[in-house]
Amino acid sequence: MRVFMLGWEFPPFISGGLGTACYGLTKALDQLGVKVTFVLPKMVDSQYATHVKLLTPQAKKRVGRRRNTRSQEEELANIKFRSILSPLQAYATPQTYDEQIAEFLRLRRETTSATDAPGDPGGGGTDYAGDLYREVHRYAHMAMDLARDEEFDVVHAHDWMTYPAGIAVAMASGKPLVVHIHSTEFDRSGEHVNQMVYDIEREGMQRAHKVIAVSHFTRGVVISRYGIPGDKVEVIYNGVERNGTWSVEPVTIRREEKIVLFLGRITMQKGPEYFLQAAKKVLEVTDNVKFVMAGSGDLMYRSIELAAQLGIGHKVLFTGFLRGNDVRRIFRMADLYVMPSVSEPFGIAPLEALDNDVPVIISKQSGVSEVLRHALKVDFWDINEMANKIVAVLRYPPLRMTLRNHGNFEVRKLRWRDAARNCLRIYEETLVPA
Repeated sequence: MRVFMLGWEFPPFISGGLGTACYGLTKALDQLGVKVTFVLPKMVDSQYATHVKLLTPQAKKRVGRRRNTRSQEEELANIKFRSILSPLQAYATPQTYDEQIAEFLRLRRETTSATDAPGDPGGGGTDYAGDLYREVHRYAHMAMDLARDEEFDVVHAHDWMTYPAGIAVAMASGKPLVVHIHSTEFDRSGEHVNQMVYDIEREGMQRAHKVIAVSHFTRGVVISRYGIPGDKVEVIYNGVERNGTWSVEPVTIRREEKIVLFLGRITMQKGPEYFLQAAKKVLEVTDNVKFVMAGSGDLMYRSIELAAQLGIGHKVLFTGFLRGNDVRRIFRMADLYVMPSVSEPFGIAPLEALDNDVPVIISKQSGVSEVLRHALKVDFWDINEMANKIVAVLRYPPLRMTLRNHGNFEVRKLRWRDAARNCLRIYEETLVPA
């Protein structure tokens, strides 16, 4: 099976769960012998793409200098990486696109002036003027050109920015299209959806032969809000990478205070204000607690101000965006992880927390609540109940130990290999004549 896959992001350049999901899924597909050409709207540094072969002109220059091992290439030999020079970024909105494009062009000028030779395909001269809609469709045309040189059986597109590209490649090649719903515009924006994004999402789902949703929660949104027939939408849950493959230095911090962790994008979708309001109520009952908000987003500064207004600024630490070993270190320090999301299609972070022996409290408005039994669950808006559950976990070690031990055992069953097998089954179904 050969798959032409279109994604937004890939480690280490990630803004949220989509990059983590793409990494886990492609790695598992590789182990099943599925040949994947993965297309991104940016260049990924070869030192981080350990299971992919970098084929673009810029990458070939670096591969010659790369210290690689034979075992890496042989272990994951079925994935190759193709990138399209584009300023598209995960979780971009039309409102933030202008800021991103200005920063992208500034970095391009600095980089190309120092490294690009005349005539280099990676050099300057590409026109990035215009709005997000235009760039999404420019990316689609470039993906279609790139696909002409590839051999594949199925097109697999992750989330809305890649849907026009997926549609174009599928139409040009005559191959079936599978779209993967990691998040919808209703999750990101509530009822105040951007009509352009909604229309692109809906067209992608309508044109696809199969739609993969990351949870039954998301499947319901796809059917009710986008009018997609239920027999076309299948659920494939995300997995989690075992933390045993990572080497992390011991956390040498002495403290009396308990640490309650929020890890994710600080945006409306993730419910940071409910986390802080619950924190206020917890601190009215017990004082030996610190609340850590790890992440970045458009509500970060508003959240800092809210913490100050609530009079708990001295008890809340904002770390900014974390990745790699820093994420694993913060999990090692945490006594409890809380995910108060307003609308969460799945939610990989609670799985990562449990995999690091951290008990979790999760929003009932999440896909991951469908697969976790040994987690405390609460409506995102019920800050009183959220606070009560936080206090209970911190005060009663037997409860904390039960949630941690049983949750860790439970999360071992959620593996990317199972998700990859289900994807492979769907690919095969799309190739069977109707």
